[in-house]
Amino acid sequence: MLHFRPAFFLLFLSTLLLSSCSGYQKLLKNGDANKKYEAAVQYYEKGDFFKAGTLLEDLVPLLKGRPEAEKAQFYFANTNYQQRNYVLSAYYFKAFADTYPNSIYAEEATFLNAKSLFRDSPEFELDQTNTYSAIESIQEFLNRYPESKFRPEAESMSLELQKKLENKAFESARLYYQVRYYQSAVTAFTSFQQQFPASAYNEQAAFLKLGAQYSLAKESVAEKQLERYREVVPFYQYLLDTYPQSKTLKEAETMYVSAQAEIAKLKPAGTASN
Repeated sequence: MLHFRPAFFLLFLSTLLLSSCSGYQKLLKNGDANKKYEAAVQYYEKGDFFKAGTLLEDLVPLLKGRPEAEKAQFYFANTNYQQRNYVLSAYYFKAFADTYPNSIYAEEATFLNAKSLFRDSPEFELDQTNTYSAIESIQEFLNRYPESKFRPEAESMSLELQKKLENKAFESARLYYQVRYYQSAVTAFTSFQQQFPASAYNEQAAFLKLGAQYSLAKESVAEKQLERYREVVPFYQYLLDTYPQSKTLKEAETMYVSAQAEIAKLKPAGTASN
């Protein structure tokens, strides 16, 4: 049995690594597309996506019209995905699917295009333009490949993105309320209720919308108060009818009773009661 001294083993390992790096550097400078392609595939299959991607980036333009071009383009897109370069991978997967719609890789490329956009979707506090793009791409994938093995994951991604938009919409409306932009808060909560009718936030949204309307009326100039207090009534009635067990009803009722009292005071003389 052979025994290597530590120093000798380290020297041997360093030599091996340098030799490997030297071979890779030669391939980068070597214009032989065949050798580059073979090496790129080997690196890819070993999971070295950096080296594979670097070689394939040079190769893809050189392989146009050749049988290897299809695999090279798909592999290149995936090297970007594996390295979390999601903007690039989304672009290259879409380009691949558009170029090779009948490829054996087309379904996976379309899915990974959507998944790249999903991965690139920001936290809900930030601008959600990319999230909308991701949802659209996922839906396009589901429409094109309704029986795909990737369907469950695609649907799960779509639900997660919808939840993110839901959080964004609710928190944006609540922020308007917190900074006392009450009219904007009422508008935002109304939009939220319409856009997400099944949301778990809807009870809280109904209460905060009522509170925003009541505060808006209270802080309004005299000539607008009557109309705005009257809007409190249907908001309270909706909360009461829809969430009869809500813990917010006592506070909501206090606002409702106060609004009714203000309406009685502000009504022009001789006007019939509501």
